Amino acid sequence: MIAIVKYNAGNIGSVTNALNRLGIENKVTDDPAELQAADKVIFPGVGEAGTAMRYLRERELDQVLISLKQPFLGICLGMQLMCNHSEEGDTKCLGIFDTHVKLFKSQEFKVPHMGWNSLNSEFRILDSELLKELPQEADVYYVHSYYAEICDDTVATCGYILPFSSVLQKNNFYATQFHPEKSAGVGERILRNFVDLP
Repeated sequence: MIAIVKYNAGNIGSVTNALNRLGIENKVTDDPAELQAADKVIFPGVGEAGTAMRYLRERELDQVLISLKQPFLGICLGMQLMCNHSEEGDTKCLGIFDTHVKLFKSQEFKVPHMGWNSLNSEFRILDSELLKELPQEADVYYVHSYYAEICDDTVATCGYILPFSSVLQKNNFYATQFHPEKSAGVGERILRNFVDLP
């Protein structure tokens, strides 16, 4: 069973629907025991970093999440909250990935970065099981105003205003800035790859 972390952020319904389409049993929960017992955990999110982290800390879910040993996938805000710090609300985050989240700044490009853009495999630092059987240049769907800087845990990047981390991975922790649940066939492949992780 896949546990979807319930917290003060949106987009949980889209992830649930995507897993249901794939025939994958899932449950939305903020119960520590259920999260610890799940085969895998998905940490989705659309929202504001400070508010979301407050919700996690008030329920001590921050400590639960960083202690999990099963495959764990953060999506969009979920990925950003897995980093050290976010400029959004000057927020201390979970610190799983040793990088910082910053606001896009541009006079020429629209912010937020929204729509289809590439997942650049040429920057892959390791052969991630999350991205297996994907084309070298896969298009995925992004909606975000903040980005994670490139770091040692960066597996793939995207370019918008500047290069940023599109996929992060460290041990059992995986994360995507884009929304696999909204990324058509490529996104389904990524979710299936995650479900198939040992």
